[in-house]
Parts: sequence; structure tokens; C-alpha cells
Amino acid sequence: MTDAPAPTANAAPPVRRSRRELWLRVASAIVLGAGVIAALVHGGWAFAAVWLAAGIAGFGEWVVMCRVEPREVLIALGAATLAALVLALQSEAPALACLAVLALGAGACATVARTAAGRWRVLVGILCAGVIASVPTVLRGDSVLAFIGPIWMFAVVWATDITAYFVGRRLGGPKLMRRVSPNKTWSGALGGLVGAVVAGTSVAVGADLLGMTLPRGASLPVVAGASALASVLSQAGDLYESWLKRRHGVKDSSHIIPGHGGVMDRLDGFFAVAVLAGLYLVLRGQGVVG
Repeated sequence: MTDAPAPTANAAPPVRRSRRELWLRVASAIVLGAGVIAALVHGGWAFAAVWLAAGIAGFGEWVVMCRVEPREVLIALGAATLAALVLALQSEAPALACLAVLALGAGACATVARTAAGRWRVLVGILCAGVIASVPTVLRGDSVLAFIGPIWMFAVVWATDITAYFVGRRLGGPKLMRRVSPNKTWSGALGGLVGAVVAGTSVAVGADLLGMTLPRGASLPVVAGASALASVLSQAGDLYESWLKRRHGVKDSSHIIPGHGGVMDRLDGFFAVAVLAGLYLVLRGQGVVG
């Protein structure tokens, strides 16, 4: 029988290391959350700049993770495209003009990419980054959803993440998708769902008490249903990004955020909810919903 190797003097016990990582995650989340909320309150270019930076960083991580070449040129083109898109949005350009900016930039990126697979990947990346860079900004500038829309998105996504994490750790149980994300459980997923519904409806109740105008038809059952759907989409986005990272052989999309990894790791669930919010804006613009 061989003896187990003695722990080194600098090696931290697993429990202590886990706690340190948790507090690092919490500290990073508080700093980022405070910055985003401050930008939301200020509105205008301050809020737009936050999401432009997030879109550029996420696109860069995607290009690097997928190993699309020439990466430096593609990241520069993507950044220019997203900046032009946000500029058009902040200048209140027509929707078709904004779409044309994104389409031209996406076409330029696809032309530069060296392989067929790279062209498809860079197209997906720039379109997803366009959602991140544009939807929160458009919501903030909306006459009805100005403050409520982004707050609802934050509340639902953050409540899903936080509640799922702590409920899953506390209750454990069957795994949600072991091969994709070994630590996620069904108990955590259901806890996240409940947390999102509570948080989303609380935003609506709070807004009503403060005398803010809510979208027509935004009754509590409707808000609760939308919050539940957003929670499911958020968790699906998280799982899908986990699958992508496993496919490309990386643990995190980058190491830009202490304790969290990269922007893609932080915004995987938020992206899915942003798609839902963007769809709502499109349908409302067409008069399909109130």
C-alpha cells in the first residue's frame, strides 16, 4: 500500500477554498450589480455603454473559444459593428436602419472569416452580441418600460441564479443534466423557478405601488407566467453555454470576472431572457400585444 501524498503547506482545505471562491463570486456580483444599477438609473449613454462593452467582450470570447481566424480582425470588426448599432439606437434611427447596420457588420465578419464553419460561427456570435448590446438599451429608452423592463429582467435572472444555487446546494437530489452541468439539480431548477416568479411579480407590485405605468395587460398572473418562462429560458441558456464550453474544451469563456469566468458565463441566462424581451418589443411594435 502506498501512502497518500501529504498536502503541501500552501494547499487550502477544499471547504475553505470553496468558501473563498463563493465569497469571491459574491463580491464580484455585488460590484457588477451596483455598477449596472447605477448605469440604469442614469440611463442614456451610461447604460448603453455598459451593454456595448458586454456585447463586445462576449463576442470576443466567442471568437476565441470557437478558434475563428483571423481573431484580432474579427473582434475589431465586431466591436465596430456593435458600436455603430448602439450609436444608431441612441440616435433614434429607424429600426430598419439599425438592422441594416447589424447586417452589414455581420456580412463583413463572415467575409473575413477563413473557413465555412468560421463564417457560421461568427455570424451567430455577432447576432447574439447584438441582442446583448441592444435589447437592454432599447428597453431603457422605451416610454413605458423605461425603468421597469430592465429591472424585471435583472430581478428574474438574478433570482433564478441565486435561488437555484442555494436551493440546489441545500437540497441536492437528482441531477438536471449530468453530462452537461454535473452540479445542477432538479431541486435547484425548481427553486430558481419559484424565486424568479416571486422576484418578477414583486417588481410589478412595487412599480404599481410607486405609481409607475405598467404595460397594458400586465396583470399579476401574466407577470408571474412571463417570469416563469423567463426563468426556464435563463436556465436553458445557462445549460446551453455549459454544453458549448464542453464541446470546445474550455472551463470558462474567459477569466475577466473574478469568481465567474467570462462575460458569456455571466450573461448566458440573461441573453435568453433578452431574446424574450426583444420578441415582446417586436410584437408590441406590430400591435400584437399591449
